Amino acid sequence: FDNAQLQRGFQVYKEVCARCHSMRLLSYRNLGEPGGPEFSPKAVEVLASQVQVSDGPNEKGEMFQRPAQPSDRFRSPFANDQLARLANNGALPPDLSVMAKARPGGPDYIYALLTGYHPAPQGFELAQGMYYNEAFPGHQIAMPPPLSDGVIAYTDGTKPTVDNYARDVSAYLMWAAEPK
Repeated sequence: FDNAQLQRGFQVYKEVCARCHSMRLLSYRNLGEPGGPEFSPKAVEVLASQVQVSDGPNEKGEMFQRPAQPSDRFRSPFANDQLARLANNGALPPDLSVMAKARPGGPDYIYALLTGYHPAPQGFELAQGMYYNEAFPGHQIAMPPPLSDGVIAYTDGTKPTVDNYARDVSAYLMWAAEPK
């Protein structure tokens, strides 16, 4: 894997995908391991600390929030599946931890899905609240197009295009599916 691409892919996941999708099988410390994004130990601490996680109980028997540590698993965007469905018109956003291994074509499928949003062809009946996607089975998906040019500011000179975002996050998700 290309470390810079994985770092950009993590950025796309963090800024776009993590709003709805969890990665419950990954810990923040994985971001610093060899063969992955290889963020520095300090960068991993900073990335983890930007997230609040539930911990406890404390001496009063109460759960509390604290900044995440490198050993913590990625925090899910929703407290439970019911809240996730409520926020997404009844659709449950899948966990992305092993998505690249769970779908035929792996990262190629993820790339095709992320770049496959188009207006529905004439005569195609699109159900209410659904979006047309060439790569998704049945061509109807509940997830709105998540990417558009310029939504993420890359700092390394890589052009901020849907094509680059999709390539980077697809590579990141492939690494995440098997970080060892």
